[in-house]
Amino acid sequence: MGLTKQYLRYTASALFGVIASQKGNIVYVTLRGEKGRYVAVPACEHVFIWDTRKGEKVLILQGLKHEVTSLCPSPDGLHLAVGYEDGSIRVFSLLSGEGKVTFNGHKAAVMTLQYDQLGGRLVSGSKDTDVIIWDVINESGLYRLKGHKDAVTQALFLREKNLLVTSGKDTLVKWWDLDTQHCFKTLVGHRTEVWGLAFVSEEKRLITGTADSELRVWNITYTQEATDPNEPESKKSKGTPARAEETSEVDETSDLEETPEERLLRCNKVGSIMREGRDRVVTLATDRTGRILACHGTDSVLEVFCVLSEDEIRKKMEKKMKKARKKAKQKSEEEEAPEGSVEMSLQEEIQRVTSIKASAKIKSFDLILSPKGELKATLLLQNNTIESYILNPSAQVTQVVRASKITIGGHHSDVRTLAFSSDNIAILSAAADSVKIWNRSTLQCIRTMACEYALCSLFVPGDRQVIIGTKTGKLQLYDLASGRVLETIAAHDGALWSISLSPDQRGFVTGGADKCVKFWDFELVKDENSTQKRLSMKQTRILQLDEDVLCVRYSPNQKLLAVSLLDCTVKIFYTDTLKFFLSLYGHKLPVLCMDISYDGALIATGSADRNVKIWGLDFGDCHRSLFAHDDSVMTLQFVPKSHLFFTAGKDHKIKQWDADKFEHIQTLEGHHQEVWCLALSPNGDYVVSSSHDKSLRLWERTREPLILEEEREMQRDVEYEESVAKEEQPVVAGETQGETGLAGKKTIETVKAAERIMEAVELYREETAKLKEHQAICKAAGKEVPLPVNPILRAYGNISPSAYVLEVFKKVKSSELEESLLVLPFSYVPDLLVLFNEHIQLGSEVELLCRALLFLLRIHFGRITSNQLLVTVIENLKKTTISKVSEVRNVLGFNMAGLQFLKREIEAKDEVTFFADATDRFEEKRRKRKKREKLVLTMV
Repeated sequence: MGLTKQYLRYTASALFGVIASQKGNIVYVTLRGEKGRYVAVPACEHVFIWDTRKGEKVLILQGLKHEVTSLCPSPDGLHLAVGYEDGSIRVFSLLSGEGKVTFNGHKAAVMTLQYDQLGGRLVSGSKDTDVIIWDVINESGLYRLKGHKDAVTQALFLREKNLLVTSGKDTLVKWWDLDTQHCFKTLVGHRTEVWGLAFVSEEKRLITGTADSELRVWNITYTQEATDPNEPESKKSKGTPARAEETSEVDETSDLEETPEERLLRCNKVGSIMREGRDRVVTLATDRTGRILACHGTDSVLEVFCVLSEDEIRKKMEKKMKKARKKAKQKSEEEEAPEGSVEMSLQEEIQRVTSIKASAKIKSFDLILSPKGELKATLLLQNNTIESYILNPSAQVTQVVRASKITIGGHHSDVRTLAFSSDNIAILSAAADSVKIWNRSTLQCIRTMACEYALCSLFVPGDRQVIIGTKTGKLQLYDLASGRVLETIAAHDGALWSISLSPDQRGFVTGGADKCVKFWDFELVKDENSTQKRLSMKQTRILQLDEDVLCVRYSPNQKLLAVSLLDCTVKIFYTDTLKFFLSLYGHKLPVLCMDISYDGALIATGSADRNVKIWGLDFGDCHRSLFAHDDSVMTLQFVPKSHLFFTAGKDHKIKQWDADKFEHIQTLEGHHQEVWCLALSPNGDYVVSSSHDKSLRLWERTREPLILEEEREMQRDVEYEESVAKEEQPVVAGETQGETGLAGKKTIETVKAAERIMEAVELYREETAKLKEHQAICKAAGKEVPLPVNPILRAYGNISPSAYVLEVFKKVKSSELEESLLVLPFSYVPDLLVLFNEHIQLGSEVELLCRALLFLLRIHFGRITSNQLLVTVIENLKKTTISKVSEVRNVLGFNMAGLQFLKREIEAKDEVTFFADATDRFEEKRRKRKKREKLVLTMV
């Protein structure tokens, strides 16, 4: 048996060059007790937390595989909920940086996340059109709300009521009653997608942002507040009296809507606020207090509005009334102006403060209002930058001051060229406006230099200078020590697509869109600014061709030069005489990249037709054509001293191939957008790659051997898991598919959890049968015979089989319990019911077992009730469960009463009132005072 060829595995080593990704939103987080200083931003699959004062990264919340699409901090500031591209949600602790809870329920990207006021519930809206409510404390899903016909863009809890408002790209805004879990009202007044929602004026006004330049304002009247038994005709809102008649005129369908939904609230349009931008609203939000409203479109302007409080509105109304009376007296028409003649316009209630002009297009923002009245706004920009601004919204003249800008850690645009230094330590990356030199070991940016749009690059031998080829056809020579441009040469009339260092390291060759290949030599010339000589470049020869040159490469012995042309061919010339040697044709689209192996035997070409071809350089014969990527192959490079090579494509993947055996070895997955380029270190231990997702990734060769059969097996497992995730959710028996459903979804984890439960029940059956046999043998023998203990039970400390089943149940994640039980066949249910009865009687894990029991009864109700053998079990369960749940409730009640007693004792001893109670009492007094003032106003 022959030895198989052994490969070494490349693994992801680091992610750098990205400050913040574009898909998610930026949020302020509380860290180390400070508010308004730290911001959390999505960074591909991770979340970075930046210190805006120092511009430093202070914490990384490690993701797994999928890109972050949504962030939301908890009200207590201790946790951060993170939504991902695949629909999963993880809740991280900001103290430890660890992901504590994972929720799986959505089939597509999470678009919005929002906590309720206490932080006990979390709502998520997704591209799959569903809204799911999650119980964060119990770590489980509560229910799924269905009704939107397109992606859900925003979801907000009401603070005082158990209600939820959601908006979607289907132009609808839906109101949900969370007590009954149904949609009781739908606002259909929008003609385009609703991109944002915000509550202002203590949740009595709703602002909606759409794809036009209007912010629509809706008046919310809570029916319980509007209806007074002493005043049956008083059904006005808590806003100004003049506003109530206006709402009835604007909302034409108000008479038709006197339906059950009126029991909760009425929502009528009162007008619009015009934005400066004419494009769609991207983000619409308020600060935590609801005092400041801000929005932005697809441009670089953030519009800030200030919402007046009720006291400020009342003072303004009084001033207006005084002015109206003065005018009336001057005209001598009436003694008093009628109250209805004085109105507050919407623009006066929601005042425009200022517009913040950012340095690039805004992707998202967050606001925080300090107790001093100073507003901080942090902006996530499209060009991989974070900016923070400070302003005073209450000042007469609002001045916007930029407090900080985080830019050093990455490029503003996509990196189009990468290069390694000869000592494997420095990495060069160049984009449309800058060249950066990175230290590979620390991943710190050690030099940033301004440049034109870079397309290709190389380190000059000695690693003291670098050369950049630009889109305008220039060659720029930089000195790394000083960071300045030594020389700029107009080398080509079009884009300079490719550059290749000669093997003798005395010069290089360039190819451009002007159909020329030019040969250059390094030389030392006298420096005008110094007595010493400096490096320069001198053109020696030129090769004129019939098509644009896309890529050039020297053979290792420098005898041949390979040139790929726009006509889909690769032409090979002799370097010394520039005579034509070979033509490689076979690609259907242009060859974008190519490389020659270290021994000059093979040339590999990658094309826009998604294929890689391996050719012999001696006769130009095609050894094999490989379908490499699902989109254009953008870059290709051989591993030094081997016939292995890497390719990267627009399908977000990097692949390693064996050019001798024509086999695919490994796929490096990590990038979330098109991969533009990669570079291998001279020793072959490191690969660096750049992508449209703004990230640079470093991959390291490990000492771990890679076996192709195992790789294929792992790939099959991944495909199976993906197929499980795409399967339809099992239907709960006896339930119609209405507005609500189960929160979770079937995943490979839930299937495995169900399998573990089934195995535990089977072990319980076997051990029970063995015990009966053993007892019969002991009875027949008349003496005790030792019973062999199952090794699994022994590993758990010689526990009983029923206790082992309980242990397995306890290990099932709370968020996956219902889905696991849904997969479980009915044949296991009778045994589980018997075991539940046994453990509930003992009082162990009552809450968990009751939850599982009620769910099993719900989904298997018909089969359980029709089974005569289970009738007695159910009767016993009924008695046991009710009594044990009552006991648990009594214990909780006793503990709560004890805590209240201790609290009162501490208050009496220290003569202090707890802050929460003091606040409640203060709010109650304020509410009563407002009611009295309103009563006086209505009487007047």
